[in-house]
Parts: sequence; structure tokens; C-alpha cells
Amino acid sequence: MEPIPFDKDESYEREAEILKVLGHPIRLKIVAGLISQTCNVKKIWECLQLPQATVSQHLALLKNKGIIEGRREGVEVYYQVTSDQARQIVTSLFSLGPCEH
Repeated sequence: MEPIPFDKDESYEREAEILKVLGHPIRLKIVAGLISQTCNVKKIWECLQLPQATVSQHLALLKNKGIIEGRREGVEVYYQVTSDQARQIVTSLFSLGPCEH
């Protein structure tokens, strides 16, 4: 049996930050939805049945923490998950395959 690496100098700051951000149900739903497809804000708030302002606040936090990125196409911004760590966490939580959220 291998010892637990409590004494290693590894930093868990980034992983803890991702877990904190994903700890909110709305943000968790957003990331789960964006794992299989990119979406614009309108589609996200329509799917979640939440006000646009609420969704935009959560998207801004996810973006600021480096979990998602937006890509502008004309007047619309399409979001996608860019953090492999966040993708792994959410996928393992829900055993998501393509389009299973």
C-alpha cells in the first residue's frame, strides 16, 4: 500500500478553486451543458429558464476562473468549456457521454 502524499509540495490551489466555482448548482449545470456543445447566452438561459442577467453573472465567473471561454460570432458570443480539470470533474460526477445532460 502506497503512502498518501500529504507531505508532497504539490499545490492544490487551482483544483480547490475549480471545485469552489463548480459548487454552485447553476454553474455546475452550465458547465455540464457546455461539455458536449458550445452555446450562446440566449440558449443557455432559455434551457435553464433563468433571467439573462443571472446566467450572465455565472458565465462571467466561470470565464474569469478560466473554466470557459467565449468566442464572438457577429453579435453573439458562444461559450465552451476550456478547462480539462473542470471537464473531468463534471464528467466523472454525472458519467456524461455526448449529449447526456
